[in-house]
Amino acid sequence: MSEKPEPSGAPARQNVTFPSTEGSAHGYLALPPSGRGPGVIVIQEWWGLNDHIADVADRLAGEGFVTLAPDLFGGNVSHDSAEAARMARALPVERGVHLLSGAVDHLLGMPEVTSESVGAVGFCMGGGFVLYLAAADPRVSAAVPFYGGLREFPDFSRLRAQVLGHYGQKDQSIPPETLERLRTAIKEQSGITPDIRIYPAGHAFFNDTRPSYHAESASQAWASTLDFLHRRLG
Repeated sequence: MSEKPEPSGAPARQNVTFPSTEGSAHGYLALPPSGRGPGVIVIQEWWGLNDHIADVADRLAGEGFVTLAPDLFGGNVSHDSAEAARMARALPVERGVHLLSGAVDHLLGMPEVTSESVGAVGFCMGGGFVLYLAAADPRVSAAVPFYGGLREFPDFSRLRAQVLGHYGQKDQSIPPETLERLRTAIKEQSGITPDIRIYPAGHAFFNDTRPSYHAESASQAWASTLDFLHRRLG
């Protein structure tokens, strides 16, 4: 994720530092070719802030969004599932939400951001944190969890975001009954009916760097995510 000259019309990229209640935090920022646009946060999988997440941020920037991917693991990246799971377990939910709220502060304080609220898109562990963040921070108006598992359901009574969720039918880590409980909890506590979509794929079907990638499901989920973010954020 090193900085390098980009061709004309490509997203401008930079590594940034921003304050949070947990101290200084870091992230990867991608600006759209126009230099301005609505703000979106991308939340990493348990592998860390790796090239795949940076690529997602670049893709969103290319669609017109000022995109920030916060680093939840302080620079640590893993390719080993056991190590990734250890890093994920070592991150308390409250600490992660505080860091992500700092990222919301940073985005909304940027003159390049044209929206009064932000979108949040996350994958696997990051999908869960999308819902934790949106439940805690009403400045999130569009929440897009991709196969996001939750350690426990948060209190959704403060939720103001519309929710578009993408899940795999063959994902054994998130069974259908869990999604039904999630849909019910969100609707009963917030009055918001989430749009939860199921695809003929397994876990991590959007990650095109892994064997779990399912191109058709990923394409459909991405198209609907872009439409959702544009409608919600302007």
